[in-house]
Amino acid sequence: MTLAEKIGQMVQLDRVAATPEIMRDYSVGSLLSGGGSVPRLQATPQDWIQMVNGFQNGSLSSRLGIPMIYGIDAVHGHNNVYKATVFPHNVGLGATRDPHLVKRIGSATALEVRATGINYVFAPCIAVCRDPRWGRCYESYSEDPTIVRKMTEIIPGLQGDAPKKGVPYIGGRDKVAACAKHFVGDGGTVKGIDENNTVIDYHGLLSIHMPGYYHSIIKGVSTIMVSYSSWNGRKMHANHDLVTKFLKDTLNFRGFVISDWEGVDRITSPARSNYTYSVLKGISAGIDMLMLPYNHTEFIDIVTSLVKSKAIPISRINDAVRRILKVKFILGLFENPLADQTFLDQLGSQAHRDLAREAVRKSLVLLKNGENADSPVLPLPKNTSRILVAGTHANNLGYQCGGWTLTWQGLRGNNNSEGTTILSGISTAVDPSTEIIYSESPNADFVKANNFSYAIVVVGEPPYAEMAGDNLNLTIPEPGLSTITNVCGSVKCVVVIVSGRPLVIEPYLSRIDALVAAWLPGTEGQGVADVIFGDYGFTGKLPRTWFKTVDQLPLNVGDDHYDPLFPFGFGLTTEPAKSS
Repeated sequence: MTLAEKIGQMVQLDRVAATPEIMRDYSVGSLLSGGGSVPRLQATPQDWIQMVNGFQNGSLSSRLGIPMIYGIDAVHGHNNVYKATVFPHNVGLGATRDPHLVKRIGSATALEVRATGINYVFAPCIAVCRDPRWGRCYESYSEDPTIVRKMTEIIPGLQGDAPKKGVPYIGGRDKVAACAKHFVGDGGTVKGIDENNTVIDYHGLLSIHMPGYYHSIIKGVSTIMVSYSSWNGRKMHANHDLVTKFLKDTLNFRGFVISDWEGVDRITSPARSNYTYSVLKGISAGIDMLMLPYNHTEFIDIVTSLVKSKAIPISRINDAVRRILKVKFILGLFENPLADQTFLDQLGSQAHRDLAREAVRKSLVLLKNGENADSPVLPLPKNTSRILVAGTHANNLGYQCGGWTLTWQGLRGNNNSEGTTILSGISTAVDPSTEIIYSESPNADFVKANNFSYAIVVVGEPPYAEMAGDNLNLTIPEPGLSTITNVCGSVKCVVVIVSGRPLVIEPYLSRIDALVAAWLPGTEGQGVADVIFGDYGFTGKLPRTWFKTVDQLPLNVGDDHYDPLFPFGFGLTTEPAKSS
């Protein structure tokens, strides 16, 4: 390989910055779709396959014909794609305490990703979120590293069961390359500020934030993504001690290390203020593939000059390229570079929707059920005269799915993809004779006048992703609180909170008869109705501490002065209702 061909392999571009000719002429190693980067609105799997193969044919027509690898953020199912199954976000899966379920979700996600001709996913996020003010907390399975470690079982789901511990492995054309992220300490930043500084000693870093990586490597994860954040003031994208000495040398990670989106640019503040310096520091730290994701010519020119001036030794370039090619070989790309339509019927399949519905049921955490155990409110009766369903999140598929759904920040409303809202699930679950009145934000007079048997109020957070979700107050946004006040003062009420994290619930708890944490359940909202009406029992346990006030934060299990509203691991249970 020439130096230019080697450096080209280290480049990852977003699809919008690439053409088949660029793939051919620069030997570009990888492409990605960032959040919402799609061939067209409501693109079909055939559209995706045609696009991916168009780029791949460019790569195959280069001098060496090295195939490219195509990556995408499939972080709760194949979430960028129209009509895909959207599973609960990781915080909800953490509440299930069920690694086997998460492995099955990994397998289903791999099939849906392959349905669109893609072979590499930027998942799982194995952050240990220590402060719910962080906008990515819903991407973390738990504040407890033990749960995060167990949930790395999604990796053999995505990639297949590795026959040899610690060796990158991808088990066939129905599997994809996975990516453990974000190395390391992304969930530990001060006040949960995204991309900020994690202040912790070495022992704390290793005992809280590192265990997920040990287990990901043992299970054969193919790639690891570096975190935007810093550790004690030092940018992870420039941290040779952790990326090379610890991850590659001590842990013997044999796959490739990838940067985050413009991650190298952000080594300096302001970003990109000295790009040559940033590229030098990032590659020297041990990053193998760089998610640029736009300007390949500038990057290639800089790396070429840095190698020729011996600022970057050729041995470092060779290490990067060997690792990238190794993953491409184990992925079977050299034998089967082009996508076909084998898995078309897997996208949004009924089996996967049933699996997602099961995941929703198991993720729900029952926080309150009547004033005492002798007078439970749940499960609710299906056969009654008239019920009220209220709240911003009762009939909103976009809100139910959260961020990283069709676009980076997520969407509102029901017209963007396919799925079942919580309201629709309730409508299907109740007896046909039961009248359902839906009012998004009713006033108290309306509630009093209608003589409802009970009310279900579904409120929570709007969708967000990354820094857009950083939040220092963590209150339920209006009109959610007004709806709780107007409804729960007048009728027996069940409040379902749809959110990426615990929210401030005081001083409203005493007015609420039953309280359910539903997290961000995804497209299969009928899973909520399955449990509140007693077809299945509540089994979920809090994956995070539910604080009383934000003044307590950060508040994690095992802390001194641990005084939560609901402790980590809390969750009331119910038995399935006896069918009449």
